[in-house]
Amino acid sequence: MPMDLIAFQNHYPFAVPTIAFIFGSAFGSFLNVVVYRLPKMMLREWYGQAIEIIEEVNEDAALSQRLRQHLKESDEPFNLAVPSSRCPDCGARIRPLQNIPILSWFMLLGRCADCDTAISPRYPIVEFATALLTMLVIIQFGATLQGVAACFFSWALITLALIDFDTQLLPDDITLLFLWLGLIANFFSLFIPLEEAFLGAIIGYMMLWTIYQLFKLVTGKEGMGFGDFKMLAMLGAWLGLSAIPLIIIVSSFAGAIFGGVLLLLGWNREKPIQFGPFLAIAGWIALMWGDQLTILYLDLAIRNV
Repeated sequence: MPMDLIAFQNHYPFAVPTIAFIFGSAFGSFLNVVVYRLPKMMLREWYGQAIEIIEEVNEDAALSQRLRQHLKESDEPFNLAVPSSRCPDCGARIRPLQNIPILSWFMLLGRCADCDTAISPRYPIVEFATALLTMLVIIQFGATLQGVAACFFSWALITLALIDFDTQLLPDDITLLFLWLGLIANFFSLFIPLEEAFLGAIIGYMMLWTIYQLFKLVTGKEGMGFGDFKMLAMLGAWLGLSAIPLIIIVSSFAGAIFGGVLLLLGWNREKPIQFGPFLAIAGWIALMWGDQLTILYLDLAIRNV
């Protein structure tokens, strides 16, 4: 770290975490956009692929026409940049002063300025959570290359958790991208040696794939999606083979508690519970305190032998 930055942090110890919090809240606002738009972008792409397949085999022209009509109705460009953010109810464009992370929701009293429709409180919650996690990451790793990489990793986990919670999808555009980014980061031993990252990615994928196959063999049902395999491989690429057991234990424990609460509340047993959010929580815990928790677990295990 440059000496000027070290001196600045020593002289103003709260400045860097505060800047990280503000920047994190702004990035949280962008994550809200990604969480909403990326699944819709994927759906449009699937519609296009479905049309090509249907027309190639010359089957169900009526279905092909309906899909084409659906795509035509939403023919305007739609990606992470355009169109500009609008109220989903009245279509009014959200102006800059109405788009200040966290604060705007309270300034608007949680309602659209044009049509008075209620705005979900999830938007400021995601912005605040992203800001808080970003600040904690910078406190833990410092304003370093490692800290910046850990921030991007944390933002990816937030995005994956929310998309999976909403849609039961874990987009390859994120899981595979960050799997490679993890391997690249650890090529320079940013978090762990490359060999451990490589093994973490392989074992992470194969472990959940094996559990999936065994569960399917015994019950005839699919217990999880392939996106979960890729997500654990991504976590292994960033955090290494040694973090995989901790991630599995924490995510399974959290998922079991959450599932138990849902069952007590009358949740339909046939309705699947997304595993991605629990992998994301466990992965972030492993990023921040993985070594300490592993040492604590081994210490307790040795004492009970």
